Amino acid sequence: MTISRDAHIDAAAVADWMERVGLGGGSLEQVEPLAGGTQNIMVSFMQDGRRYILRRGPRHLRPGSNRIMGREIALLGGLAQTDVPHARLIASCEDESVLGGAVFYLMEPIDGYNALVSLPQHHAAVPEMRHRMGLSMVEALATLGGVDYDAVGLSEYARPDRFLERQVPRWLGELDSYSQLAGYPGADIGDVTRVAEWLDRHRPRTWTPGIMHGDFHISNVMFRHDEPEIAAIVDWEMTTIGDPLLDLGWMLSLWAGPDDVDDLLGSAYASGGGLPTEQEIVQCYADRSSRDVSAIDWYVVLACFKLGIVLEGTYARSFAGQASVETGLRLHEITLRLFERAIQRISD
Repeated sequence: MTISRDAHIDAAAVADWMERVGLGGGSLEQVEPLAGGTQNIMVSFMQDGRRYILRRGPRHLRPGSNRIMGREIALLGGLAQTDVPHARLIASCEDESVLGGAVFYLMEPIDGYNALVSLPQHHAAVPEMRHRMGLSMVEALATLGGVDYDAVGLSEYARPDRFLERQVPRWLGELDSYSQLAGYPGADIGDVTRVAEWLDRHRPRTWTPGIMHGDFHISNVMFRHDEPEIAAIVDWEMTTIGDPLLDLGWMLSLWAGPDDVDDLLGSAYASGGGLPTEQEIVQCYADRSSRDVSAIDWYVVLACFKLGIVLEGTYARSFAGQASVETGLRLHEITLRLFERAIQRISD
């Protein structure tokens, strides 16, 4: 087998590299692209009776794509020493000449499913199962936030100093940068200035650094088939050392409220109801963490602000032909709802 065009990898090159690093020999079999995220590529394949998952940057690499892959590799290496549920790192290749300029890594496959699209029948039919699934997400998040990042070799992974202070100007600058994209009419997404000013006025004075996933929600976790528990947290491309309470706020920013028929992602998980309430989620986290959750509203508002701007970037790029129009419009609608939620929080 040579180039797997649908999967965007040179299977022969990967097989040669695996043999050189002692992972076995022979051609790759059953090479199949996997869904996961909107940019980076994941590929499943078999070699010598063992299944692997390969992850690399997008087909058209961006300037920071390989740096992001390198950060994921370092993070997964650190998590190997912890109880955080994740796909175990097998090996990595930061030699860009192997795979057409792309850094990549191999990880263990996860025996689980993503609840964004569908649920197994026994999970879909029983509200108590879905309730437990939500609490399992919170427990996994608390476990991640409790990892001593220095002890697992991630002391140089990112600089957490002034993390909260940097958030508002950083993302306002990102939003301003979209004006450089051809055709983008400008950000008509709500009262951004009001939200930004509220965040600056109410920013927590003290916090404790820890590992953040950076994009924690229902589509970035996998659940076990046999019980309503997390099998793995996936898609670590936005991870950093910051304030882990922002991950909790991120999860809540997209969560289905008491009067909602679904969550902001339109997930199969939320459509059936039975989810834990925000109060239950926050209490579950507090029970498993030493962090002070009293300012959780601030973290939810920051998550709405940051995630909304991130998603608006895809909408802006769609005008310049750098993203699909359909995806851009879908994410723009989520951005509008996120800013509506932010305004509601700061008005209550």
